[in-house]
Amino acid sequence: MRVAERISKVPPYLFATIDKKKREAIERGVDIISFGIGDPDRPTPPGVIEAMTREIGKPENHRYPDYEGCPEFRRAVAEWYRRRFGITLDPDSEVITLIGSKEGIAHIYLAYVDPGDYSLVPDPAYPVYRLGTLFAGGQPHTMPLLKKNKFLPDFSAIPSEIANKAKIMMLNYPNNPTGAVADLKFFAEAVAFCREYDIVLCHDCAYSEMTFDGYRAPSLLQVEGARELAVEFNSLSKPFNMTGWRLGFAVGCREVISALGIIKTNVDSGQFTAVQKAGIAALLDTPDSFLTGMNEIYRRRRDVLVAGLNELGLKVEKNLATFYLWVEVPDNCTSIEFASLLLDKCGIICVPGTGYGEYGEGYVRFALTVEEARIGEALMRMKTHFGRLS
Repeated sequence: MRVAERISKVPPYLFATIDKKKREAIERGVDIISFGIGDPDRPTPPGVIEAMTREIGKPENHRYPDYEGCPEFRRAVAEWYRRRFGITLDPDSEVITLIGSKEGIAHIYLAYVDPGDYSLVPDPAYPVYRLGTLFAGGQPHTMPLLKKNKFLPDFSAIPSEIANKAKIMMLNYPNNPTGAVADLKFFAEAVAFCREYDIVLCHDCAYSEMTFDGYRAPSLLQVEGARELAVEFNSLSKPFNMTGWRLGFAVGCREVISALGIIKTNVDSGQFTAVQKAGIAALLDTPDSFLTGMNEIYRRRRDVLVAGLNELGLKVEKNLATFYLWVEVPDNCTSIEFASLLLDKCGIICVPGTGYGEYGEGYVRFALTVEEARIGEALMRMKTHFGRLS
């Protein structure tokens, strides 16, 4: 049977491929140390689990949930934004619950992109930005993220004929995979550009709470006028170690939230209400010490891995946010060759940069979701096999 053309354009999903290689290596008896998928290795906060235990037994939570999220969770999101960013949101019209932020990011393109329309997509980037465009029949236009520009897109490089046909611009800071950060001046420039060309501005802010060395990530919505054209996606997955719970949200421009809601009400039935009630505990009741402690764990891991990789001759800088390191590969290797070499010779999994786009070539991504002892073991394996890599 012939699949739809949109399916034929889609490459194998990056992390599914990594999982397959990992399983194959384990079956061969290899002791794998995986820096691959960004999946926290620590448990969900106890208070969230306790809330879920209470809520899961309540019969009223067993029925279809509200399509756009239960009112209590949306109010909790609004309160969290007020506390965290000083932003006042209307929970009824400016907040929508998502089955993980990935779901909303993929669906936003169906709400705004018609066949032939453009979206402005960073590269390297989370693959869903490009794939969401393709599923909607649109054309992704690449915004290169280059080291010389601190991995920020250059809006002046976007041709006006493309900008005039663009419906969505996607940004992501703190950034996956590069670990780069952006300030409010940059976000103001993005808002001005999108206002000029009547573009919906979307910001994937899933790593806002994973920051180090005194840095604190801003919200795009803190820019004056941003809520007239922008939405921000966030998730409980990474800061609260809740990747498997699948709970996120989008906030911002009420017209965009409404359009996204139309897609959701027609393709899914919302997240299980008990999960949303547990999400309230995560957002409003989790002590600050939990996030501080998690970030300290990732900071220590970052410092050990950065020092060790630099000692081996690789080029990597300390990032201020996310739990990823964006590491330059040796001059004589492509990113796929180097990732394959680490797996075959050292039993180490990292992600080749080309999995995030053509401008990811020359890099691999390491996720800091590995205990310090295992990081030390990985560095020792690399040192034993390679000596120095420069």
